[in-house]
Amino acid sequence: MGDTQALAPDDVMTATDQHGQIAHQSLIDHSVRLERTLHEVSDGVWCLVGNGLSNQTFITAPDGIIAIDTGESIEEMRDALIELRTVTDAPIVAVIYTHFHYVSGTQAILDTEPVAAIWGHARIEDNLRRSATEIAPAYGRGLVEQFAMQLPHDGPDGIVNVGLGRAYRMPEHAPFTGGHVPATHTFAEATTIEVAGLTVEVTPAPSDADDSVTLWMPTIGVAVHNILWPALFNVFAIRGEEYRDPRILLTGLDHLHSLGAEHLVATHGPPLSGATDIDERLRSYRDSIQFLWDQTVRWTNRGATSAELAHRVRLPERFGDDWLTQQHYGIAEHHARQIRTGLFGFFDGDPANILPLDTQDHAEHLIDAMGGQGAVRSRCKEALTTDVRWGLYLAAQLAHHRTASDEDRGLLATALRTAARRTPSANVRNWCITKALDVEGSIDMSRHRTHRLGRRQITGWDLATSAGVLRVMIEPEKMEGIDCYIALEVEGDRCGLHFRNHILCPTSATDAPHTLSCTRATWDGLLTGSVTLSEALNTGAVTIDGDTDAVISAFSALDHPAFAQ
Repeated sequence: MGDTQALAPDDVMTATDQHGQIAHQSLIDHSVRLERTLHEVSDGVWCLVGNGLSNQTFITAPDGIIAIDTGESIEEMRDALIELRTVTDAPIVAVIYTHFHYVSGTQAILDTEPVAAIWGHARIEDNLRRSATEIAPAYGRGLVEQFAMQLPHDGPDGIVNVGLGRAYRMPEHAPFTGGHVPATHTFAEATTIEVAGLTVEVTPAPSDADDSVTLWMPTIGVAVHNILWPALFNVFAIRGEEYRDPRILLTGLDHLHSLGAEHLVATHGPPLSGATDIDERLRSYRDSIQFLWDQTVRWTNRGATSAELAHRVRLPERFGDDWLTQQHYGIAEHHARQIRTGLFGFFDGDPANILPLDTQDHAEHLIDAMGGQGAVRSRCKEALTTDVRWGLYLAAQLAHHRTASDEDRGLLATALRTAARRTPSANVRNWCITKALDVEGSIDMSRHRTHRLGRRQITGWDLATSAGVLRVMIEPEKMEGIDCYIALEVEGDRCGLHFRNHILCPTSATDAPHTLSCTRATWDGLLTGSVTLSEALNTGAVTIDGDTDAVISAFSALDHPAFAQ
C-alpha cells in the first residue's frame, strides 16, 4: 500500500539525488514525471511538460493551432514555441487562458504568429491586479518560500522540484520578461465558443483560482483543465491564498468526470489518456477531496481543535497508491486545518487560543517553566533524534526568545532541515529550507516584508489603484491628531486621500481643501522610492495648493521611504 504520511518519523525515506539534494525519496522520484517532454496526446494535440511550473498545450483546429496557457514569461513561451515547431509548422491563430496564473508569455506568440483572438475569464485582469497591490509583499514572499526561488540548484538544500512542475521560474528563462496580453474575448459563465473553427465547451471550475475553467472539445475527446493535478489537490497553499472550498472543487471534478474524456490535459503534470483509466483515477482523486472535507467536518463537530485535526484526519493508504493523490505538493493535515478555518474562522475552541500570548511572551514563559534556555536546548537536541515535530516546536520557542543566541537560531535551522528531508511535500520542504537559510542569514528576506513597487509593476495601474495601495502602509502611532483631506491630481486624473482616525481612506476628492499635483512620472517615482516628497517639492516637480505642512505631515505617517520626514 502507498504511504500517506506527511512527515516520516525517521530518515528511512531520506535520500540524496544525483545533484546532491537531500529529500524524501518519493519527492525525488516525482521529478521523473515532471521532466521536460513534449507529449503527443493524440493526433494534432501536444502538451509541453517541464518547461516551468505550468504546461503549455497546443491543439490543432481547422483554422490553425490553439495555444492554451502561456507560462510565466516571454522567454518561457519562446522555448515552448521552439518545441512546437519540431512537430508542426501550422500557425497559432488563437490563445486560451485556463486561469490567471499562467498568462505572462503571450507576447512571445504575438511576435511571430497570426493570432486572431485571445480567450479568457472576465476576472483574470482583476485577479492579476489584486496580487500586485495591497497584499503584494506577503504574496511575493509566499511565492519565494513555496517555490524555492532562493534555494540553490544543487547541494543538500538544492531545489528538487516544486510539486506541480520542475520550478516556478527556470534559470534558462531569465530575465523572465512579462508579456501578458489581456483577453480580447471573455466569458464568465458556462458557454460554447468557436475557436479557430473548433467547438469548445467552457465550464467554470474554480480550483486554486476563481477564474479557472475546464475546456472540453467533444469532437476530439480532449478536456483541458486546472483541477486534476499530479498531486493531492492543494486546499491550503503554504504561500497564503484565499480559501478554496472543496465543495466547489467537487462540482468541477464531477463535471470533468461526466465528460467521459479520452484525454485529460492539465495545467500541471503529464496528460492522461484512456477513458477507463481516467474514469477510475479521476473518481479516486475526487473522493480524496470529499474525504478531507467530510472527515474535517466530522471531527470538528466532535470538538477537535485545529492541531487535533492535523492528526485525526489521515488519508487512507489507498490514496497513496496513485501519484495523483500523493502529498507531493501540499499535505492533508494542512488541508484539514484550512477547511476548518474556511468554515468557522481562526478560533478552534482551544482555550489557549481565545486570548493567546504574544509569540515572544509565550516563548519566554514556556522556556522559564521548562527550566531555562539551556534545559530547552538539551531537550530540543534530543527531540530532533526522536520526535522532529517536538524538536521543531522547541527550536522555534528558543528562536522566538528575546535573547535568542546564534546557537538557538542554528538549532531552528537544523530542525527545519530535518523536517524538510522527511516530507514528500515540495511545498513543505521548500518552505522549511528557505526559512532555515533566512534564520541563518544566508539569504535576505527583508525585501519581501515591505512594499517594493517597481515601475514596470505600476505602469498599468490607474491613479486610484496606485494611491489606494498606500492605505496598508499607515503607521497608526504617527497618525495621532491628523485629519487631512487631500486631492491628488496627476495629469488630469484625480482621486482623494483622507488621512483620519489612524487610517488612510481613498475617496473621490470632492471638496478636498488641499491638492497635491504632479506628473505621472513624478508620482511613479514617489511610489517606487526613486524620489522623495521633499526632493520633489524642492524642485517643483510636486506642488501643493493648501497647507503644505499639513500635507507633508499626513504623508509622513506612511511606512514608505519617499514620504519619511
